[in-house]
Amino acid sequence: MGASMASERTAAQVGAVGEVRRDPMAMLPFCGYNMADYFGHWLDMGRRIRNQPKIFHVNWFRTDEKGQFLWPGYGENLRIIEWILARCRGEVAGVETPVGIVPNPTDIDMTGLDLPPANMEKLLAVNAKDWLAEIDAIGQFFDTFGTRMPDEMWNQNEALRARILELGK
Repeated sequence: MGASMASERTAAQVGAVGEVRRDPMAMLPFCGYNMADYFGHWLDMGRRIRNQPKIFHVNWFRTDEKGQFLWPGYGENLRIIEWILARCRGEVAGVETPVGIVPNPTDIDMTGLDLPPANMEKLLAVNAKDWLAEIDAIGQFFDTFGTRMPDEMWNQNEALRARILELGK
């Protein structure tokens, strides 16, 4: 998940504003060695760590068909962080999807928030078409590292593709 993270460029970054860039954990400009080796290092560390950390991936910037943000913004992000903490404490289970576990909407405190239920459905949905495009983009990013990219990274990307294709059936 960390190796495939992407974000849009902002005015603070070199390049076209809004352009999607892949820069895992913002390390590309700072890594002192080949990033494929860096990924391999973290895969090795993951096998060594007895109590592995829980990792969550949040996209605060999903938009609807009109380009409007589905989630109301920064002041409401704590609602999702509270779900993450409850998940870490084992208080909520979540819903299994091909991309991982997403919140059950009833487990998110929506008190005082006027968010249409359709927005929450869209926020938590796994769209096969969108994910297949993402998987291809991840593969293109991995290609930039040549033969040094660990096989496990490719295997995970292809396993994700298989799960998404199964979803689309």
